[in-house]
Amino acid sequence: MMSTPTTLVSRVRSALPSRSAAGRGRRPAPTVSIVGSQRSLSSRILHAILVVFVIVTLLGIPLWMAVITAGKSQAEAVIPDLTLPSEWHFLENFSTVIVEGKMWKALIGSLLVTVPSVFIALLFGAMASWILARRSSRKVAVLYSVMISGLILPPSVVTIMMLLRMMGLAGTAIGMICVYVGIYLSIVIFFITGFVRTIPVSLEESARIDGARPLTVFFTIIFPLLRPTLASATILIVLYIWNDVFYALFILSGKMSTLPLNLYNVASAGLYLNNWHLIFAYIILMTIPLLVIFILGQRRIISGITGGAVK
Repeated sequence: MMSTPTTLVSRVRSALPSRSAAGRGRRPAPTVSIVGSQRSLSSRILHAILVVFVIVTLLGIPLWMAVITAGKSQAEAVIPDLTLPSEWHFLENFSTVIVEGKMWKALIGSLLVTVPSVFIALLFGAMASWILARRSSRKVAVLYSVMISGLILPPSVVTIMMLLRMMGLAGTAIGMICVYVGIYLSIVIFFITGFVRTIPVSLEESARIDGARPLTVFFTIIFPLLRPTLASATILIVLYIWNDVFYALFILSGKMSTLPLNLYNVASAGLYLNNWHLIFAYIILMTIPLLVIFILGQRRIISGITGGAVK
Protein backbone atom coordinates (compact mmCIF):
# COMPACT_ATOMS: atom_id res chain seq x y z
CA MET A 1 0.00 0.00 0.00
CA MET A 2 1.53 3.30 -1.09
CA SER A 3 1.82 6.18 1.34
CA THR A 4 0.47 9.55 0.50
CA PRO A 5 2.74 12.66 0.62
CA THR A 6 0.92 13.88 3.67
CA THR A 7 1.71 10.67 5.52
CA LEU A 8 5.43 10.84 4.57
CA VAL A 9 5.72 14.42 5.83
CA SER A 10 4.11 13.50 9.14
CA ARG A 11 6.50 10.56 9.59
CA VAL A 12 9.57 12.77 8.93
CA ARG A 13 8.34 15.41 11.40
CA SER A 14 7.76 12.76 14.07
CA ALA A 15 11.30 11.38 13.57
CA LEU A 16 12.96 14.80 13.99
CA PRO A 17 13.46 16.16 17.61
CA SER A 18 10.92 18.70 18.56
CA ARG A 19 11.89 22.31 19.19
CA SER A 20 10.47 22.19 22.68
CA ALA A 21 12.57 19.13 23.59
CA ALA A 22 15.71 20.63 22.12
CA GLY A 23 14.99 23.87 23.89
CA ARG A 24 14.42 22.06 27.15
CA GLY A 25 17.80 20.31 26.68
CA ARG A 26 19.68 23.57 26.21
CA ARG A 27 18.01 25.70 28.87
CA PRO A 28 19.92 24.48 32.00
CA ALA A 29 23.35 25.55 30.60
CA PRO A 30 22.81 29.34 30.99
CA THR A 31 21.33 28.72 34.44
CA VAL A 32 24.43 26.81 35.57
CA SER A 33 26.78 29.48 34.21
CA ILE A 34 24.81 32.24 35.94
CA VAL A 35 24.83 30.35 39.24
CA GLY A 36 28.57 29.69 38.89
CA SER A 37 29.32 33.35 38.16
CA GLN A 38 27.23 34.41 41.16
CA ARG A 39 29.13 32.00 43.40
CA SER A 40 32.50 33.19 42.10
CA LEU A 41 31.47 36.81 42.62
CA SER A 42 30.27 36.13 46.16
CA SER A 43 33.48 34.23 46.96
CA ARG A 44 35.57 37.14 45.68
CA ILE A 45 33.60 39.61 47.78
CA LEU A 46 33.94 37.38 50.84
CA HIS A 47 37.69 37.01 50.23
CA ALA A 48 38.11 40.79 49.88
CA ILE A 49 36.16 41.40 53.10
CA LEU A 50 38.29 38.83 54.93
CA VAL A 51 41.55 40.40 53.68
CA VAL A 52 40.42 43.90 54.71
CA PHE A 53 39.36 42.61 58.12
CA VAL A 54 42.72 40.93 58.71
CA ILE A 55 44.65 44.03 57.59
CA VAL A 56 42.59 46.35 59.79
CA THR A 57 42.86 44.02 62.77
CA LEU A 58 46.58 43.25 62.56
CA LEU A 59 47.89 46.56 61.16
CA GLY A 60 45.26 49.26 61.44
CA ILE A 61 44.42 48.96 65.13
CA PRO A 62 48.05 48.88 66.41
CA LEU A 63 49.00 51.77 64.11
CA TRP A 64 45.99 53.78 65.24
CA MET A 65 46.81 53.18 68.90
CA ALA A 66 50.45 54.18 68.39
CA VAL A 67 49.57 57.43 66.60
CA ILE A 68 46.86 58.63 68.97
CA THR A 69 48.85 57.63 72.06
CA ALA A 70 51.87 59.56 70.81
CA GLY A 71 49.68 62.65 70.59
CA LYS A 72 48.22 62.42 74.09
CA SER A 73 49.34 63.95 77.34
CA GLN A 74 50.79 61.87 80.16
CA ALA A 75 47.51 61.82 82.10
CA GLU A 76 45.52 60.56 79.11
CA ALA A 77 48.14 58.00 78.03
CA VAL A 78 48.49 56.22 81.39
CA ILE A 79 46.12 53.52 80.12
CA PRO A 80 46.49 53.22 76.30
CA ASP A 81 43.20 52.96 74.45
CA LEU A 82 41.69 53.78 71.06
CA THR A 83 40.06 57.08 72.03
CA LEU A 84 41.19 60.37 70.54
CA PRO A 85 43.10 62.80 72.77
CA SER A 86 41.32 65.90 74.00
CA GLU A 87 44.31 67.95 72.81
CA TRP A 88 47.16 66.89 70.52
CA HIS A 89 50.72 67.05 71.92
CA PHE A 90 52.76 65.69 69.02
CA LEU A 91 55.41 68.41 68.91
CA GLU A 92 55.89 68.43 72.67
CA ASN A 93 56.29 64.66 72.89
CA PHE A 94 58.63 64.51 69.90
CA SER A 95 60.85 67.29 71.25
CA THR A 96 61.00 65.63 74.67
CA VAL A 97 61.98 62.31 73.12
CA ILE A 98 64.68 63.84 70.92
CA VAL A 99 66.26 65.96 73.67
CA GLU A 100 65.89 63.87 76.82
CA GLY A 101 66.06 60.51 75.06
CA LYS A 102 69.26 61.43 73.17
CA MET A 103 67.86 60.19 69.87
CA TRP A 104 70.42 61.97 67.68
CA LYS A 105 73.31 60.03 69.16
CA ALA A 106 71.38 56.78 68.85
CA LEU A 107 70.42 57.63 65.25
CA ILE A 108 74.08 58.10 64.31
CA GLY A 109 74.92 54.76 65.94
CA SER A 110 72.16 52.98 64.03
CA LEU A 111 73.33 54.47 60.73
CA LEU A 112 76.96 53.53 61.42
CA VAL A 113 75.92 49.94 61.99
CA THR A 114 73.10 49.49 59.46
CA VAL A 115 74.48 51.08 56.28
CA PRO A 116 77.84 49.22 56.13
CA SER A 117 76.23 45.93 57.20
CA VAL A 118 73.61 46.08 54.45
CA PHE A 119 76.12 47.17 51.79
CA ILE A 120 78.67 44.45 52.61
CA ALA A 121 76.02 41.72 52.91
CA LEU A 122 74.45 42.63 49.56
CA LEU A 123 77.76 42.96 47.72
CA PHE A 124 79.43 39.76 48.91
CA GLY A 125 76.12 37.88 48.94
CA ALA A 126 75.51 38.77 45.30
CA MET A 127 79.03 37.69 44.35
CA ALA A 128 78.67 34.37 46.17
CA SER A 129 75.23 33.79 44.63
CA TRP A 130 76.63 34.33 41.14
CA ILE A 131 79.31 31.69 41.66
CA LEU A 132 76.91 29.22 43.32
CA ALA A 133 74.33 29.64 40.56
CA ARG A 134 76.82 28.95 37.78
CA ARG A 135 78.27 25.76 39.31
CA SER A 136 76.42 22.44 39.42
CA SER A 137 78.78 20.08 41.20
CA ARG A 138 78.01 18.26 44.45
CA LYS A 139 80.59 20.26 46.37
CA VAL A 140 78.90 23.50 45.34
CA ALA A 141 75.50 22.10 46.33
CA VAL A 142 76.84 21.19 49.78
CA LEU A 143 78.46 24.62 50.09
CA TYR A 144 75.18 26.29 49.15
CA SER A 145 73.33 24.28 51.80
CA VAL A 146 75.89 25.28 54.41
CA MET A 147 75.71 28.96 53.46
CA ILE A 148 71.91 29.15 53.68
CA SER A 149 71.81 27.13 56.91
CA GLY A 150 71.86 30.45 58.74
CA LEU A 151 68.16 30.78 57.92
CA ILE A 152 67.26 28.04 60.41
CA LEU A 153 70.29 27.72 62.70
CA PRO A 154 70.47 30.47 65.36
CA PRO A 155 73.94 31.89 66.07
CA SER A 156 75.54 31.31 69.45
CA VAL A 157 75.78 34.63 71.29
CA VAL A 158 78.30 33.30 73.83
CA THR A 159 80.66 32.08 71.12
CA ILE A 160 80.33 35.35 69.21
CA MET A 161 81.10 37.38 72.33
CA MET A 162 84.20 35.32 73.15
CA LEU A 163 85.46 35.58 69.57
CA LEU A 164 84.95 39.35 69.45
CA ARG A 165 86.74 39.82 72.77
CA MET A 166 89.69 37.78 71.54
CA MET A 167 89.85 39.97 68.44
CA GLY A 168 89.36 43.21 70.39
CA LEU A 169 86.13 44.08 68.54
CA ALA A 170 83.65 43.73 71.42
CA GLY A 171 81.62 46.87 71.98
CA THR A 172 82.64 48.42 68.65
CA ALA A 173 80.75 49.24 65.47
CA ILE A 174 83.11 47.06 63.41
CA GLY A 175 82.35 44.03 65.56
CA MET A 176 78.61 44.68 65.30
CA ILE A 177 78.89 45.00 61.52
CA CYS A 178 80.76 41.69 61.26
CA VAL A 179 78.06 39.97 63.31
CA TYR A 180 75.21 41.35 61.21
CA VAL A 181 76.95 40.46 57.94
CA GLY A 182 77.56 36.91 59.13
CA ILE A 183 73.97 36.49 60.29
CA TYR A 184 72.11 37.94 57.31
CA LEU A 185 74.44 36.90 54.50
CA SER A 186 72.50 33.65 54.16
CA ILE A 187 69.29 35.59 53.46
CA VAL A 188 70.93 37.46 50.58
CA ILE A 189 72.36 34.26 49.11
CA PHE A 190 69.00 32.50 49.37
CA PHE A 191 67.22 35.40 47.65
CA ILE A 192 69.66 36.00 44.81
CA THR A 193 70.91 32.52 43.83
CA GLY A 194 67.60 31.44 42.31
CA PHE A 195 67.30 34.71 40.44
CA VAL A 196 70.80 34.47 38.96
CA ARG A 197 69.97 31.04 37.52
CA THR A 198 67.28 32.65 35.34
CA ILE A 199 69.78 35.02 33.72
CA PRO A 200 70.98 33.60 30.35
CA VAL A 201 74.59 32.43 30.37
CA SER A 202 74.96 33.71 26.79
CA LEU A 203 75.16 37.29 28.12
CA GLU A 204 78.24 36.41 30.15
CA GLU A 205 79.80 34.38 27.33
CA SER A 206 79.47 37.24 24.87
CA ALA A 207 81.15 39.60 27.33
CA ARG A 208 84.00 37.12 27.93
CA ILE A 209 84.53 36.74 24.19
CA ASP A 210 85.00 40.51 24.05
CA GLY A 211 87.74 40.18 26.67
CA ALA A 212 85.83 41.14 29.83
CA ARG A 213 87.18 39.87 33.15
CA PRO A 214 84.96 38.18 35.77
CA LEU A 215 84.60 41.34 37.88
CA THR A 216 83.70 43.34 34.78
CA VAL A 217 81.10 40.75 33.79
CA PHE A 218 79.60 40.81 37.27
CA PHE A 219 79.38 44.59 37.71
CA THR A 220 78.33 45.41 34.13
CA ILE A 221 75.90 42.56 33.38
CA ILE A 222 74.84 40.58 36.47
CA PHE A 223 74.68 43.24 39.16
CA PRO A 224 72.39 45.67 37.24
CA LEU A 225 69.93 42.83 36.58
CA LEU A 226 69.74 42.05 40.30
CA ARG A 227 68.30 45.42 41.33
CA PRO A 228 64.71 44.26 42.04
CA THR A 229 65.90 41.28 44.10
CA LEU A 230 68.51 43.40 45.87
CA ALA A 231 65.79 45.90 46.78
CA SER A 232 63.71 43.14 48.37
CA ALA A 233 66.68 41.79 50.29
CA THR A 234 67.62 45.33 51.37
CA ILE A 235 64.29 46.10 53.00
CA LEU A 236 64.35 42.78 54.87
CA ILE A 237 67.89 43.21 56.20
CA VAL A 238 67.36 46.86 57.10
CA LEU A 239 64.20 45.90 58.98
CA TYR A 240 66.02 43.22 60.98
CA ILE A 241 69.09 45.34 61.80
CA TRP A 242 67.23 48.60 62.46
CA ASN A 243 64.94 46.97 65.05
CA ASP A 244 67.51 44.65 66.63
CA VAL A 245 67.92 44.79 70.40
CA PHE A 246 69.10 41.30 71.31
CA TYR A 247 72.48 41.18 69.57
CA ALA A 248 73.21 44.88 70.14
CA LEU A 249 72.55 44.51 73.87
CA PHE A 250 75.15 41.76 74.31
CA ILE A 251 77.75 42.81 71.76
CA LEU A 252 77.82 46.59 72.22
CA SER A 253 77.56 46.26 76.03
CA GLY A 254 76.60 49.90 76.53
CA LYS A 255 79.71 51.26 74.76
CA MET A 256 77.65 52.31 71.76
CA SER A 257 73.98 53.13 71.33
CA THR A 258 71.43 52.41 68.61
CA LEU A 259 67.81 53.52 68.37
CA PRO A 260 66.10 50.35 69.68
CA LEU A 261 68.83 49.78 72.25
CA ASN A 262 68.53 53.38 73.46
CA LEU A 263 64.77 53.00 73.81
CA TYR A 264 65.26 49.84 75.84
CA ASN A 265 67.84 51.50 78.09
CA VAL A 266 65.90 54.68 78.79
CA ALA A 267 62.66 52.77 79.36
CA SER A 268 64.39 50.39 81.77
CA ALA A 269 66.06 53.28 83.59
CA GLY A 270 62.70 54.82 84.44
CA LEU A 271 62.75 57.86 82.15
CA TYR A 272 59.77 56.60 80.19
CA LEU A 273 58.25 54.53 82.98
CA ASN A 274 54.46 54.62 82.43
CA ASN A 275 55.02 57.45 79.93
CA TRP A 276 53.38 55.63 77.06
CA HIS A 277 52.99 58.84 75.07
CA LEU A 278 56.79 59.24 74.96
CA ILE A 279 57.39 55.56 74.20
CA PHE A 280 55.03 55.59 71.23
CA ALA A 281 56.44 58.92 70.05
CA TYR A 282 59.92 57.36 70.11
CA ILE A 283 58.64 54.33 68.16
CA ILE A 284 57.03 56.53 65.49
CA LEU A 285 60.22 58.57 65.03
CA MET A 286 62.26 55.37 64.84
CA THR A 287 59.91 53.94 62.18
CA ILE A 288 59.92 56.98 59.88
CA PRO A 289 63.23 56.10 58.10
CA LEU A 290 61.92 52.61 57.31
CA LEU A 291 58.71 54.05 55.87
CA VAL A 292 60.70 56.46 53.70
CA ILE A 293 62.87 53.62 52.36
CA PHE A 294 59.84 51.47 51.60
CA ILE A 295 57.95 54.30 49.87
CA LEU A 296 60.92 55.23 47.69
CA GLY A 297 61.68 51.62 46.69
CA GLN A 298 58.14 50.23 46.71
CA ARG A 299 57.98 49.34 43.02
CA ARG A 300 61.35 47.60 42.93
CA ILE A 301 60.63 45.77 46.19
CA ILE A 302 57.28 44.41 44.97
CA SER A 303 58.68 43.51 41.53
CA GLY A 304 61.58 41.71 43.18
CA ILE A 305 59.31 39.68 45.43
CA THR A 306 56.89 38.72 42.63
CA GLY A 307 59.72 38.08 40.17
CA GLY A 308 61.48 35.78 42.58
CA ALA A 309 58.24 33.95 43.33
CA VAL A 310 57.47 33.38 39.63
CA LYS A 311 61.00 32.41 38.67
